[in-house]
Amino acid sequence: MAKASKAYVCQSCGAATSKWSGKCQSCGEWNSIVEEASSTSTSPALLAIKGGKGRLVSFETLAAQTEDAPRLTTGIAELDRVLGGGLVSGSAVLVGGEPGIGKSTLLLQTAADLAEDGARVVYLSGEEAPAQVRMRAMRLGLGEAPVALGTETNIANIIATLSSAPAPSLVIIDSVQTLWSEGLDSAPGTISQLRGCASALISYAKKSGATLVLVGHVTKDGQIAGPKVIEHMVDTVLYFESLSGHQFRILRAVKNRFGPTDEIGVFEMRYEGLKEVENPSALFLNAADRGTPGTAVFAGMEGTRPLLVEMQALVAPSSLGTPRRAVVGWDQNRLSMLLAVLEARCGVRLASHDVYLNVAGGLRLSEPAADLAAAAALLSSFTGRPAPEDAAYFGEVSLSGAVRPVGHTDQRLKEATKLGFDRAILPAASLSGDRKAGGIAFNPISQLDELVAWFALPTN
Repeated sequence: MAKASKAYVCQSCGAATSKWSGKCQSCGEWNSIVEEASSTSTSPALLAIKGGKGRLVSFETLAAQTEDAPRLTTGIAELDRVLGGGLVSGSAVLVGGEPGIGKSTLLLQTAADLAEDGARVVYLSGEEAPAQVRMRAMRLGLGEAPVALGTETNIANIIATLSSAPAPSLVIIDSVQTLWSEGLDSAPGTISQLRGCASALISYAKKSGATLVLVGHVTKDGQIAGPKVIEHMVDTVLYFESLSGHQFRILRAVKNRFGPTDEIGVFEMRYEGLKEVENPSALFLNAADRGTPGTAVFAGMEGTRPLLVEMQALVAPSSLGTPRRAVVGWDQNRLSMLLAVLEARCGVRLASHDVYLNVAGGLRLSEPAADLAAAAALLSSFTGRPAPEDAAYFGEVSLSGAVRPVGHTDQRLKEATKLGFDRAILPAASLSGDRKAGGIAFNPISQLDELVAWFALPTN
């Protein structure tokens, strides 16, 4: 019989220690270490060394024929886009997001759409009573959908119930932090319970072919609680994002074994539920702001989707010894680098000015191609001269002041043309080859000081 012992496990990163401390030595979090029960037993490797019996493993070659994974389309185009074409049978999907952002609403809509198409769908809620789930379904107009609704949190009861009938097409667990197992002497939501319960559900999904969707809570940093424990176990990880005060929701894929990563889907939260946004670029552009100093339109890419986003900048003289640098939706370090390049390579003196940069619409940008649009917005605000309203910008700025080419040029140009932009300010190296204008004029630049000259800046 295994000998029971105690271990102290960090609920943020999963690191285990032999004694309690106020701060985790692995991730630096305070008050995140909890005492959990563990069992010490002989490891499988030690049993094998001592002569333990095992079964023979069969091998295959890389050239063996493999069929494409069958997809279960959800009927929600934005969700199917993020998943890479739909749900894969036998896969496990983890959906995370802040409370109230719309995770349960989206999954309830998905469950209802699939159930109405004839698929068998099981929705297990560990946080809400059946009456509460039905009230939401009635508000969304989904009250008649034949979804099997349950409110069990004991993992043994869940597995036994699912195994007693033909495997459903989709199983939704809302949320994984509420599950518990009698064989684990720790509270629900701890690392041990998360690992054990998630492993049991994933094993059932792989054997039965049912698609498993787990809902995960997030920490104060926006990460799924126990992130590296669960995220490594599942096939797909989706994050639901939003900024306070915005009705738009962004579903982002950060891990996908069956499709592209960094893909996004855009939704709008309404009283009747989440509605798909077919043209996200129109949401992130404001005609009222265009033509005013400090705005520039960035032609970006999110996964395989081109997006036009408005970048707003405000440069104002500062009375502080250390001027402020504030960024919303972009990398703070990237802004500092861009300001240094403008001063060192182009002679633009911004050291005595406060600088504020904002990505309109609540979107977060991560690609370096936004450098050129950010520089145009900064220069426009600094000089008080508006950037051309009909121009879209993209390009990476190097430390030498050169404008480097970026990928997906054709997709960016097509999206800009579709939304009525007449000009594209882009890296000169992007025009190599037989690229055609297609109704949009090119203004190529190779050095950042060429963009500075457009605004007729006084240099020192």
